[in-house]
Amino acid sequence: MTQPTTVRPSIHRRDEGEAFWFLGSLVTVKAAGARTRGRLTVLEFVNPPGFAPPLHRHLEEDELFYVLSGAVRFHCDGETLAAGPGDFVHLPVGLPHTFRVGPDEPLRCLQITTPSGFEDFVASTGGPAGERRLPDPPAGDVPPDPAALGEAHTRFAIEILGPPPEH
Repeated sequence: MTQPTTVRPSIHRRDEGEAFWFLGSLVTVKAAGARTRGRLTVLEFVNPPGFAPPLHRHLEEDELFYVLSGAVRFHCDGETLAAGPGDFVHLPVGLPHTFRVGPDEPLRCLQITTPSGFEDFVASTGGPAGERRLPDPPAGDVPPDPAALGEAHTRFAIEILGPPPEH
């Protein structure tokens, strides 16, 4: 990834930034590695009620979440962390983790990864959002091909370890 030599101040308004439908969620890129000299990525996620990704671990980046609205339970390395609006959660690199969004409303949060690169994983496994809303159930976008998803996990140093928690 080529980094710019000079990065200028910028602003992304609430409904600005490249948007993707990714695993049944809406993801908006707020800061990508090209704008942060590869130091971090900031994505705004809107996950549907009950959403949970598989148990996984990142081999290259720390993952941090700032909850804007909704409720979520993070499961990381044997610990459970319940979070709501205003809470900040840090999931260190290499630790197995997942989360489950509460059943009553979508989760809206900022996801920060350092170093950058997670935005490329989202772009390679999701698709452009047709609108700035959650995709239609079950996934809205075409579900990713398992072989391609597995290849993407390998390419972006993310290991899938098992299914998400039941509740």
